[in-house]
Amino acid sequence: MASVTLGELATLLNAELRGDANIAINSVATLESAQSGQISFLANSKYRSQLDSTRASAVLLTAADAEQYQGMALVLRDPYVGFARVAQLLDTTPKAAEGIHPSAQIDPSAMLGEGVAIGANAVIGPRVILGEKVQIGPGCVIGQDCILGSGTKLWANVTLYHDVHLGMDCLIHSGAVLGSDGFGYANERGQWVKIPQTGGVRIGNKVEIGAGTTVDRGALAHTEIHDGVILDNQVQIAHNDIIGAHSAIAGCTVLAGSVNLGKHCIVGGNSAIAGHLTIADGTMISGGTNVTSAITKPGVYSSATVAMENKVWRRNTVRFRQLDELFQRVKALESTQKTEE
Repeated sequence: MASVTLGELATLLNAELRGDANIAINSVATLESAQSGQISFLANSKYRSQLDSTRASAVLLTAADAEQYQGMALVLRDPYVGFARVAQLLDTTPKAAEGIHPSAQIDPSAMLGEGVAIGANAVIGPRVILGEKVQIGPGCVIGQDCILGSGTKLWANVTLYHDVHLGMDCLIHSGAVLGSDGFGYANERGQWVKIPQTGGVRIGNKVEIGAGTTVDRGALAHTEIHDGVILDNQVQIAHNDIIGAHSAIAGCTVLAGSVNLGKHCIVGGNSAIAGHLTIADGTMISGGTNVTSAITKPGVYSSATVAMENKVWRRNTVRFRQLDELFQRVKALESTQKTEE
């Protein structure tokens, strides 16, 4: 959409309009960089001082912040969510593909819905089903028996192995690999014996998977990612993991096999969750955390230490190694005191 009026945005967001409803808005911007024709937002109090100098045509504000602003505004409970809605409406991101490129290789048994677009050099395997308005970017490979729901979009060079199902309106970024083999082996006197990974991958509606992320197929049952999940770049989801609806996992995080991550969980970047663990709904895990046991009670969990000077870190590392010795000494002293009493 080229532009929208402030009045139309107020209706879309169910916001209180303060100003001229006919003002045209063509894009979003920060308070500091915004110019005429753009709308901005204030969601973090540390940027409140920029309200006085912003050149935005209008600002998304809470009722409290709106009292301190003399310009045009849309007043609503959550300006950041409002910003996201407006940004979607004014999104200028191009399509992953338009039409069907003549270099695309499409198996005769594949079924394509109305409005499907397939980019150059993409490969669509046997018995693939593509729903309406699916976009397949250049260089993608869709293995046999995959199903993609309506409105799903794959950027360039995404690979789907066989038997991967995606719901509607999913977004898969470049370099993602879905359905690769899980890390399953038996050891016979020092020799690794591969276990065929015969499960698939099942992904719900409105799931976003970041660039370079890998989702392994199940060993026997399926790996599952439920509705509304968002995965950042460079995330590893191992075989038979189950990711509950509307959970979010930040970049460079690793989930080992058979993890059951609950609904509405948030996992910070560079975290690791050991295999066969269940994480309660609504759990928040700080960045850099190593989870080695199940979490049965929702809350905020952390394990990483903060950055410090190397010489301080080395000294503290030595002390950490002495903790058990110190504990035993304290325990012995307490025992001695009890005996004397």
